[in-house]
Amino acid sequence: MIYLQLFWSFFQVGLFSFGGGYAALPLIQEQVLEVHPWLSSTEFIDILTISQMTPGPIAINTATFVGTKIAGMPGAIVATLGCVTPSAILVLTLATLYYKYKGLSMVQGIIKGLRPAVVALIASAGLSILLTALFNDDTFPIHFADLNWVAFVLFLLSLVILRKFKLNPIYIMLFAGALGVLYHFLTAFA
Repeated sequence: MIYLQLFWSFFQVGLFSFGGGYAALPLIQEQVLEVHPWLSSTEFIDILTISQMTPGPIAINTATFVGTKIAGMPGAIVATLGCVTPSAILVLTLATLYYKYKGLSMVQGIIKGLRPAVVALIASAGLSILLTALFNDDTFPIHFADLNWVAFVLFLLSLVILRKFKLNPIYIMLFAGALGVLYHFLTAFA
């Protein structure tokens, strides 16, 4: 039964997520935290972090890691297949239709209408990740007394370095990870 649930959950994610992996994050989050409480918010952020660091699409990597966590290697295969099946069918169908009707103004209007929705999905996922990282909770109201100051400083420092110096994000992730390890090492012996 768990394999069917994994396949169906990630089939829905693959079917309804438009705009790439970041747009799929709210849908994945809903499936693995709310519909099927397979993971905690912290576990979801950990899996999401690993998914972003590994090569490949974020949604597929996340499906694979969630499937592995829930049901081992067979779960990973089933969740990954669930995620890619609707996309493969939709892409082949839409590519055929798009190339046939791309000159129609209605088709161009549909594409322009989807852009704001994709931006909203990405912003929602980003806000949820930020709140979980800084407050260890992604629900409102947030309490500033719960602010993780180390995470906040790392976030601001990374943001400034990324925007001002245009440093490669991989170096920023390595730098932030090293600072996090150093912080936890120092606090473990304090």
